[in-house]
Amino acid sequence: MKIGLSLYDFYGAKRRVMPKHSLWSKTRALKEIPPLTPKIVAAGTYYDATVRMPERLVLELLMDGKRANPNAEVLNYTTGLVVEGDVIRLTAADGTSRAFRPRIVLNAGGPWIDRVNAQLGLTTKLIGGTKGSHILLDHPGVIAALKGRMIYFEADDGRICLVFDYLGRALVGSTDIRAADPDDVRCEEDEIDYFMQAIASLLPGLSFSKDQIVYAYAGIRPLPASDAANPGLISRDHSAPVIEAEGARTWPVISLVGGKWTTFRGFSEEVADVVLKRLGQPRKVSTQDLAIGGGRDYPADQPAWVAQVASETGAGQGRVKALFARYGTTARAVAKAEGSRPITLSDAPDYSLQELGWIIRNEQVVHLDDLVKRRTALSVTGVLTDASLEQAAGVAAAALNWDEARRAMEVERAREDLKSRNRLRLK
Repeated sequence: MKIGLSLYDFYGAKRRVMPKHSLWSKTRALKEIPPLTPKIVAAGTYYDATVRMPERLVLELLMDGKRANPNAEVLNYTTGLVVEGDVIRLTAADGTSRAFRPRIVLNAGGPWIDRVNAQLGLTTKLIGGTKGSHILLDHPGVIAALKGRMIYFEADDGRICLVFDYLGRALVGSTDIRAADPDDVRCEEDEIDYFMQAIASLLPGLSFSKDQIVYAYAGIRPLPASDAANPGLISRDHSAPVIEAEGARTWPVISLVGGKWTTFRGFSEEVADVVLKRLGQPRKVSTQDLAIGGGRDYPADQPAWVAQVASETGAGQGRVKALFARYGTTARAVAKAEGSRPITLSDAPDYSLQELGWIIRNEQVVHLDDLVKRRTALSVTGVLTDASLEQAAGVAAAALNWDEARRAMEVERAREDLKSRNRLRLK
């Protein structure tokens, strides 16, 4: 462990922004985290980045791309992708169609890469994904013991698991199971049993039960196709294989295989360099130090920024501070939409109706579950209730001109998805 953490520090030394690692003795580890199992030998600590709202990060990257190039277009819920000669046609969420003749196609479909290539008329077997499932517990005892840390540990069967404070819930994960269908993947009962046993073994000083589960979810890692017997041994490296133009298809297809959150920026820049070279264009901007979304114009003096925005918008400083923690500098626009009188959700007072309305109007919300599952943390933290869902649906209906039938359909769609896929018990 010492060698591994030392290598971690060594490779991060050039652009160090976080402290170096340290090792704790067994005595210190049990003192720092009293519920921890006494079976441990020692503990190592290190610092890493964290992503609190990955879906929002994806959205912000897309919006940044659109902002960087006014000619760019970002379409959510596109369907009907077909190829006619060298022309690609697709249908947008509003039913309008698009047709374009590309010079290069990038397939960043993640676990859907092979399916997208099939729609482009190509037969590929690039993805051999594995499923990662997680559960979130309403467990103040775990949160208090962690003190903001993540514990990355080996379960009794040798598999690697983790637990950390995720927006006030204890997130426990993750499995590594071969899976093929990203549209139907979910956290199964046997995985939940495994997590409960693993966390109870790690922290025997605390009690655990399935009643503490407020949310469960699963996804497929877009790993390269592999015959490895152990899914955990499949490479996490990334690659960008190219299928050159052929016949009537006058454009190459570059598929983005593998990668992860810690490497996505470097991977993207590598692929962009390949595209620029093929187009004969020079790189104008490096993304290495480019802020993302609400990180743009991030203030060095946060209290001063909060006070200024509060003065501009009429919002209370406490509210601006909360919005800043959630959205970064985008909080200014949200606070302006809220004004001095935010109307909060009845069972989730951290969110306001005006805030949800701003999200719907500015962040390509198409369905109600987009709002409660992907643009906000209402679902994943387990705070969403039937009453809050109905309120959110009312805001969406007004912003998107839904009639009563559409509003009722969206509520039922979201309710069923949250129950069957995420084990969320709406009250």
